Amino acid sequence: MRFSTTLTAIAAILPFTNAYWKGFNVGANNADGSCKTQAQWETAFNKIKGLPQHITSVRLYASSDCNTLEYAVPAAIATGTQILVGVWAEDSTHYTAEKAALESAINAHGSDWIIAISVGSEDLYRGDTSASALAQQIYDVRGMVRAMGVTQEVGHVDTWTAWVDDANEAVITACDFIGLDGYPYFQNAAIGDAYNTFWDSVTATRNQVNAVSPGKWVWVTETGWPVSGPNYGDAVASVKNAQTYWRSVACSAFESIHIFWYAYQDYSASPSFGVFDSNGNAIYDLYGC
Repeated sequence: MRFSTTLTAIAAILPFTNAYWKGFNVGANNADGSCKTQAQWETAFNKIKGLPQHITSVRLYASSDCNTLEYAVPAAIATGTQILVGVWAEDSTHYTAEKAALESAINAHGSDWIIAISVGSEDLYRGDTSASALAQQIYDVRGMVRAMGVTQEVGHVDTWTAWVDDANEAVITACDFIGLDGYPYFQNAAIGDAYNTFWDSVTATRNQVNAVSPGKWVWVTETGWPVSGPNYGDAVASVKNAQTYWRSVACSAFESIHIFWYAYQDYSASPSFGVFDSNGNAIYDLYGC
């Protein structure tokens, strides 16, 4: 799989062990539903940065919601964090607001804080749009940021099952990178089978992407294991299994693929994939890799 120009330049200046992006998905809301302030974004970024893996990358879901980029970008710059930016593609009013928020952040802070830009998140999986309509939005956002001098890649995030669907080839063609969401837990996999189940989804997606548009990167934009929640077949949610999945999948993926773990915090969701509790304490041991 070839490097893009941007990623080749990054790899050239980073130590080998840091040649892949490794990060967390971080939501814009606090446990009480309020929106994060700039100080709270800084706290989250510093907490992640303090891990032994020295993680300085995050994926954010939106640009305008909770004034995400308005507050998160200054926090990222202050903490040396870089962002995989999310632009919601649904609906048209929301999409317009998201583009405006991204444009404003670039005008205010340049673009060095950007890892890449994802237009949409699991829209194909949910059936919220057509592949052709989503592809046009990817071209639209890319055109906007290229006109501003931004060279980072623009792509889309979706489930691995959406990427291997032939009906969605137009989106693969439109993307600079492919963001894969894969959860062995939701595939009813026992924890002992989870490692192979995860990597099988990556391989299947890579094969489809290479068949449609050879050479494009497949990133893992979401994966994780829940610390609590219902069982799915042989998949059991527990702190022990979440740690096992981290030790097996995260520790290998950090050295072989761009990956963003789900999630920094998940609060009271069920199933809950949060790695840190509402007090900012790690729920399971993140050392060991």
